[in-house]
Amino acid sequence: MRKASPFCLAVLLSCFCSAIPSPAQTTNGSIDLTARVSPTSARPEPVRQVTFYVLTKSYTDILKDVETEEAAPSRDKFIDDLKLSPELKDWLRAHDAIDLTSPNLDQMVSPDDILHVPEFLQAYQRNNSGGVTAGLPRPKYMEADKTANPERYQKQKDEYFAALKKFIQGHSESVSGIELQLEGVNPQHKWAQITTEHQKKVMQLGPEVAQTKYLAGQTDTDLDGHASLSNLPAGAYWISTLNLEVGAGDTRVRWDVPVSIQGGRTTRIELTNLNATRARKATP
Repeated sequence: MRKASPFCLAVLLSCFCSAIPSPAQTTNGSIDLTARVSPTSARPEPVRQVTFYVLTKSYTDILKDVETEEAAPSRDKFIDDLKLSPELKDWLRAHDAIDLTSPNLDQMVSPDDILHVPEFLQAYQRNNSGGVTAGLPRPKYMEADKTANPERYQKQKDEYFAALKKFIQGHSESVSGIELQLEGVNPQHKWAQITTEHQKKVMQLGPEVAQTKYLAGQTDTDLDGHASLSNLPAGAYWISTLNLEVGAGDTRVRWDVPVSIQGGRTTRIELTNLNATRARKATP
């Protein structure tokens, strides 16, 4: 019997080894996805040439982490820095409100609030000026008496406040429209600008953090809305469009969908309106 030459044995061994799957081939898996968006009362349309990111953490949770690290503006500090009376600052701190022109402000302020917050008192007086409110008490005290005759000043002021409080309690309709007189001292616009800038910063940092710390891979859809990604270690992932909104017709959505990868298998997933988050407006 002839013995195999060393060369033949080497060739056979090489072929045998190449036929054995590597550990990476058996432990890694792949994703095969299809993305479609359905406009209102219309057929689904493929999401074409859009990048999908495979993350090791939910993008929603990533944004929460960024918001925690990028501390939100302090409402109390914002109020402290306002050029308003101390009384109005105290009122703002005590109420879950920052918009003094809100239509329901008249339901939030009490007669005591009107008497003790200078801005509310001035707004109430302007709102009821011109003699259109019958029976409205008129102040008799004069600012000049505050130093010249403080006792008379205080007595007349106390009498006016007592009469005015009684009038407001009996004529709640006289408070209606007070918010129209507070536009000049309303801090809402400035607060909205500060909070919007903070949210913009969070939304700008989100994709950067996601791609530098949690990115497992990315893939682009073709003209049929199909994409795939292979060689992913087994485990839990999220398929995300990050801040990008995609859509068709009147519908715009973004995805942050969990998916489980198993070694040696292809996980197929369909991205539709049903597993998407509806976008209300464009994100910077």
